[in-house]
Amino acid sequence: MLNLDHLSQCILTLEKSLERFNQSKDGSIDHEVFRNAVVKSFELTLETAGKLLRKALKTYVATPRSVDELNYKEVFRHAGKHGLLTNPEIEHWFAYRDNRNDTAHDYGIEFTKTTLKLLPEFLKDAKQLQKKLGSMHA
Repeated sequence: MLNLDHLSQCILTLEKSLERFNQSKDGSIDHEVFRNAVVKSFELTLETAGKLLRKALKTYVATPRSVDELNYKEVFRHAGKHGLLTNPEIEHWFAYRDNRNDTAHDYGIEFTKTTLKLLPEFLKDAKQLQKKLGSMHA
């Protein structure tokens, strides 16, 4: 059975960090602190979701080790083949990953703006994935 506690905590931390970021005054130290928290929470939620999906896929294949050899995007493609994600959801996760990879070393204003635009859909997709993974073993 998959333990979704860490994913739940990541999602909650991201939501709270985003809330505090939006409440903070632009240019203040709180704004900087919560911007950093949003970015790191986004990254951690993204990675945690991918790892849990990888674990979930092992129940669908004859050789679970083969799942370990899949790259991040292949994991999401295989999740679609097994009905864990829809094609639009897969494309969303690819966009989240691309955003993360394209801006991995740019934690400035542009990265935050790009990431902030993705967050409402990202949070929705992360919660949907959490729900699907939870129902696998319910």
